[in-house]
Amino acid sequence: MDQTYLDWPFLNGGHKKLALDLDAWCAEHLADISHDRPMADDMCRMLVKRLGQAGWLRYAVPKAYGGIFEKLDVRSLCLIRETLARYDGLADFAFAMQGLGSGTLSLFGSEDQKNAYLPDVGKGMKIAAFALSEPDAGSDVAAMTTRYRQEGDALILNGCKTWISNGGIADYYTVFARKEDSSGTKGISAIIVDAKTIGLAIAEKIEVTAPHPLAKITFTECRVPKSALIGEEGRGFKYAMATLDVFRTTVGAASMGFAKRAMDEAMRRATSRKMFGGLMTDLQIIQSKLGDMALNIDASALLIYRAAWAKDCVADRVTREAAMAKLYATEAAQKIIDDAIQIFGGQGVVFGEVVERLYREVRSLRIYEGASEVQKIIIAGQALIPYQYKNKDGSI
Repeated sequence: MDQTYLDWPFLNGGHKKLALDLDAWCAEHLADISHDRPMADDMCRMLVKRLGQAGWLRYAVPKAYGGIFEKLDVRSLCLIRETLARYDGLADFAFAMQGLGSGTLSLFGSEDQKNAYLPDVGKGMKIAAFALSEPDAGSDVAAMTTRYRQEGDALILNGCKTWISNGGIADYYTVFARKEDSSGTKGISAIIVDAKTIGLAIAEKIEVTAPHPLAKITFTECRVPKSALIGEEGRGFKYAMATLDVFRTTVGAASMGFAKRAMDEAMRRATSRKMFGGLMTDLQIIQSKLGDMALNIDASALLIYRAAWAKDCVADRVTREAAMAKLYATEAAQKIIDDAIQIFGGQGVVFGEVVERLYREVRSLRIYEGASEVQKIIIAGQALIPYQYKNKDGSI
């Protein structure tokens, strides 16, 4: 695989070493992963433990709680997700959810909360989950109906969350709920709910195209201490968006990892498959597909590592850059993998073939953490900001 991007100015020597070291580790430790649907929960638990023991999960928490960097380094998170995804989608999932599930705590939690959860997340001893989506409130977070009320020193939750990654295997959930009698986004708060809390139930395990732990969870008079509130009451929407600002770019990186693996498989196929008296690579239409793959992977990488660098080195919020990176990289990866399957022909749709598995893995990335259509709305909104404050004479 082309690794010249590791020398781009967005990255430094430490990032390059991380990518190369993890690549070597993956080649040795991810060859035995089962993709059988009934094994997904057990495989994910095992991968969290394995990633923790190897030290890779330390990149998902701040240094004060056992991590590598003082604050989360988005470039490292992207490199890790890209590399893991290139080898195995479930390994990427296991790593990503430790970061996303604990991200709001890392950014806004109290010292007591961070000390109670983050060290074990970084060791792979606690599995984290991020509970934002609901049956009627996915992209439209303001439509959230899960509510809480305060009774003395306790918060009582009632409602439902769905599409929750790690649902059913998580040790705790970062839950977003609105205070009773509130509306819009201003009444939403972030609350830690331990998996064994009475009133929290796994209502349904959800089976999706690529086997991952996913579930619908319910809260029925679920009582947690008021100390479980993360940060300030009513700022949960801002906390969720800030968390996604960090991890949305990494979704693009994971999709690029899938795309790179698909291109590698397609290259191997095209350079060995004989057709019409020559090799597939003699055909201009195949060369066109391979050229588009290389172009779109490089363009994805530029957007991804620009956004990651900007978050690490320039700006507190990178809403525009992260949305662009996720949108472009996920859409490009879908096309790259589809073209790889075309190059494989009938063999490409055989269950268990690498490109067939990648096709199932990549599809959800265009939906979760903000669907492609939502990313376009975000990008347009950001682009319109300078024009919305113009005076009648055209000045700003």
